[in-house]
Amino acid sequence: MEGEETPPSPRPHQLSPSAWNRYETCPRMYWLSRQKLPRKAGMAASLGTAVHASIEDLLNMDLSGRDDAETGWVPLEGERFLKERWEEEKAVFMATPRRPAWKEDKWGEAKKQQRGGVVLLLDHLGARDLPHENITIALWKRLQRLTIAVEGELKTSDGRLMGRLDLLLTDVDSKGNTTGWLVADLKTGNAPKKELKTDVNRQLRMYRDILLANNPSAPPVRTEGWYTKTTSKWEASGPNVLEDAYDAWEATQPTTLPMSAQPGPDTCGGFCDWKAWCPHWWTWRQSNGTLHKDDFSDAVVLLHRYDETSGTAVLELCEPLDETGRAIPTGQQTTASFDGRGKEALEELLMTGHQGPIFIGSVMTARRSWRIGHWCDVLAWQPLPDDEAYDSSN
Repeated sequence: MEGEETPPSPRPHQLSPSAWNRYETCPRMYWLSRQKLPRKAGMAASLGTAVHASIEDLLNMDLSGRDDAETGWVPLEGERFLKERWEEEKAVFMATPRRPAWKEDKWGEAKKQQRGGVVLLLDHLGARDLPHENITIALWKRLQRLTIAVEGELKTSDGRLMGRLDLLLTDVDSKGNTTGWLVADLKTGNAPKKELKTDVNRQLRMYRDILLANNPSAPPVRTEGWYTKTTSKWEASGPNVLEDAYDAWEATQPTTLPMSAQPGPDTCGGFCDWKAWCPHWWTWRQSNGTLHKDDFSDAVVLLHRYDETSGTAVLELCEPLDETGRAIPTGQQTTASFDGRGKEALEELLMTGHQGPIFIGSVMTARRSWRIGHWCDVLAWQPLPDDEAYDSSN
């Protein structure tokens, strides 16, 4: 009818290295991550984003008109950029309902990791040990001339595979002649001990291979993970991954029915952002006798009593009836203490009128009374059964 707006076309299906890794870890985890469910913020991720962005800001500086001999500017400009990005990330973090506490005491770590990133950039110039206050404008201009792209988007010609590389740099020999390209990916997590993890290696090779597919006449391309904590560089090597990536793209086509789960110690027994909507971690825990057994446990409970002033509560533990995740009360009760963001999250949930089972993630169970602190998830227990279609547009 005239005047009606045409609904937007669905976004074409694309696969990134992170989505591919998530699918390989557990198809259900990948599927849940695509359902527009509430995402969780994390301090480590926010710190990493701030560090990445501040290093990119330094590389993108307009240095025209500055004295080539000027020194002492990198520590000052670096801290200024980092502070701006830190505050940006803090605002996004605090606006995210699923979040722990923001840790201002991580500012020192952020500065250290930014300095680590600058060391890695200097290393590309053969000046790794140069004190940062001695970096001249001329030296940084030289680095900028070797920088082909900062935070560049990669996409295959058909648009199916994509990624976002941190840095694309020119490799040069001792005479300044181009010998190839370097894809450098900044990492603020823990560095490898012997070699890159399989998923990181594949991620970096996917960047390399998309770049080569789009640039048939490119010089030799190598790729490295740059770890800012230890100022170490780790090369990714191996055959072309694009054929496997296209197979994964096909396997990850959007579906309304949930994808299969891969229960196990590395998925249901460990970290997963989507447990409040997946029954399989719960049935897996029950079947192997580890439900409520860890010092930091995930649980589905009923709230029997709660005191808003003190945050103390009485919880009844539940067990799954079957693979649907239907919660069955066990009659086993425990006292609990909600504090910080954990207390806020519970009260926000209760304000919605929720009265059914509650999912709590990473609750501290080692004490006599359970503790649900700022690091814990407190969400309505709403598992999505295997055989029920789910429309994520609602």
